[in-house]
Amino acid sequence: MKLKVRHIVRDLSLDVLEGDASLDREITAEMLARPGVELAGFFDFYDPLRIVMIGSKETAFMKLVDEKTRRERLERIFQKRPPCMIVSVNVMVDDMILELGRIHGVAILKSKLRTTALSSQLYAYLHSKLAPRTTVHGVLLDIHGMGTLITGKSGIGKSETALELVKRGHLLVADDIVEIFESASGLLVGAAPKILERYIEVRGIGIVDVVTMFGAGAYRESKKIRLVVELEHWDQNRQYDRLGLETETMTIFNTELSKITIPVLPGRNVATLVESAAMNQKLKYIGINAAKTLTDEVNRRASGQRKDEDDD
Repeated sequence: MKLKVRHIVRDLSLDVLEGDASLDREITAEMLARPGVELAGFFDFYDPLRIVMIGSKETAFMKLVDEKTRRERLERIFQKRPPCMIVSVNVMVDDMILELGRIHGVAILKSKLRTTALSSQLYAYLHSKLAPRTTVHGVLLDIHGMGTLITGKSGIGKSETALELVKRGHLLVADDIVEIFESASGLLVGAAPKILERYIEVRGIGIVDVVTMFGAGAYRESKKIRLVVELEHWDQNRQYDRLGLETETMTIFNTELSKITIPVLPGRNVATLVESAAMNQKLKYIGINAAKTLTDEVNRRASGQRKDEDDD
């Protein structure tokens, strides 16, 4: 996706003070430029690809210098043609900034947020939009707070399973195509492509709008992925894990996700199995591992040790 200035105006509800003709300029840098040292005349490390953000401190500093010096330093910023300039709610934008934006084709935008909140919002937004992305064929759901990615070959029943889980009260995030980006080191977030939001495709039925059918609470825009459940046709020659002690993983970018493989057979309630897998994984995250507890107890009894001897 190419991120343009008009996208950030729309998504963050910014007001355009100047530069309607410059809204199709592209944004490629995740970081912001807070031009403190630049307004003091130091430009050695200035990055013209970054959005320029002006807050109360920058505005107060500009008032300390004379008009000629202020114009010269602002002119140097605008000459490098940053994608746009965004000012916080308390900043009074003077005619000089509007004039320079008009001359150099830089849109001047205003937020309804204060400086700190605006900075946090912009960073999170830019990172989510510009972070490297990959797509996975599958279904992503929020099952009791666990972002669960269901994968498997086409026709295995992923969408049907998702529809049953949504019917039970769980939340759909994406069906068929899941866009995944790394919002932070070790933290993967999945979402649906814009055109596919809130839809499930079920063979024999067609396209289902989960919001219309089950209500707005049946869908969420994105979710951190914590578990991968792969559905596969039963293979009698494969040894499936019956205790849950084996740990499978799936790596996306540089992040490893826990993975569970569920064999599909006629008569198996796959939705219940996926739901149980998500809940069991959630228990593991809080330190409750049923398989390990049972195995430890069996080993203890096999060794002839009584439970009340553990503390001796």
